[in-house]
Parts: sequence; structure tokens; C-alpha cells
Amino acid sequence: MARSVIDQLPHESIVYLGDTARQPYGSKPIGAVREYALECLDHLVGQGVKALVIACNSASAAMLRDARERYDVPVVEVIYPATRRAVAASRDGRIGVICTRATADSMAYDDAFAAAPHVSLHTRSCPKFVDFVEQGITGGDELLDAAHEYLDPLLSEGIDTLILGCTHYPLLTGVISYVMGDQVTLVSSAEECAKDVYKMLVRNDLMRDSGEAEYTFLTTGSPDEFEGIGRRLLGPELARASQFMGGKS
Repeated sequence: MARSVIDQLPHESIVYLGDTARQPYGSKPIGAVREYALECLDHLVGQGVKALVIACNSASAAMLRDARERYDVPVVEVIYPATRRAVAASRDGRIGVICTRATADSMAYDDAFAAAPHVSLHTRSCPKFVDFVEQGITGGDELLDAAHEYLDPLLSEGIDTLILGCTHYPLLTGVISYVMGDQVTLVSSAEECAKDVYKMLVRNDLMRDSGEAEYTFLTTGSPDEFEGIGRRLLGPELARASQFMGGKS
């Protein structure tokens, strides 16, 4: 998600807080995810940010409404932008979503598609995918077997559009596209969210269109471990990470 924002908004400074001490959110109860995510957002608002991006499907599902009521800055999330794009891209309304268990159990995508009654939605949780990404595994027989396990049932349903409903999943676009085939359009929730960030900044006259961006990376876990994973996901912008001392429960 941060990679997409950096690419689309190269002059915007970013304060990124990764709750790695309590990850993955996707396997935790919605109530716990809500508590953890709001704690992180409280800290970011305290740093004086001009907008918030909930860069996680599980967190978006757990507390988007709370965040919009709680803070005085614009809040962008990942679910509705991906939903709008999928509706526009689908030829016959048969849409699939792959996501974490927490996102699937929340039925957040079901709610998001409620305004599109012609859509037939098919959701699959893919818990192993996050582990593969964080281990830097993007190929091999084990990943391919997992992809077939998760994705073949969606092919059997005849979907023509698939939402990558976790911001880790675009790193697995190669294997997902291989299994799904060219007939299925992939929609990245991360990329669609970044587009909404751009629109929000323009609408609110908050766009910074010149100057050098500054990037601050915070983690609730080990900075060294975060840097190792983060550089694979984010690239050279992650020079170093600092520890945020909240989020230890």
C-alpha cells in the first residue's frame, strides 16, 4: 500500500506505522483488531498528519466507521475503492475476493457490494499468502499448490474479476494471474486505495506537488525485522525504522 502511495504521490511525506508486534491482524478477532488499529491511528493523528490511510483490509473492516467519527482529518481505506473498481471491470457481475479470515468474517466486502445487487460475490480467505510474502517467497511448488487450493474454487464459480483483498497479495500477482488466467481481471485493493488518496488530497486542497518527500517508518516490533521485510515490500525509501513503544499488549 505504501509503495503505491509513494509511486503515485512522490512529493508527499509519509509516516508509516506497522503493528508488527501484533500481526497478523487477519487471524485475530475483529474487536482486537479494532482496538489495536485505533491505538495506532491515535498515535499518527498525534503526530499531526493531514490525512489517514488505513492500509489494511482487516483493519478497514474492523474500524473504518469509528475512525471517521473519531478524527478530524480525512480517512481513506482499502475496501470501497477496490469494490468500485471491480464493479466497473466485471463483465457479468461474478466477482471474487481473496482476503484474510478477519476480513472474510467481517463480511465487509458483502456490505460494500450491497449497492450493486447484480453482483454475485464469492469470497475466499487465503491465510497462507501473507506468510509467503513476508518470507519473500513468490514462486515454487508450495506456493503454487496453495494458490490452486484457494483459487480453483473461484474459477469453478466462473468469476471474471478478482479483488486482491489484502495489501500483501499484489506481491503474488504472478502466481495468482498464472492460476486465474488471462480471462480474469485482477483488482489490487492497494493500488485502488492509492488512487483514492490522490483524489482525496486534490478534493481537500491538500496536495503537495513539489519538494522532497520525507519518510518515517515506525514499528511496534523489532526494527531490524521490520526493515528486512519492509525493504522487500517498499524498496529503497525504507532507509531505517524506529520503534513505536505502544502496541505491546
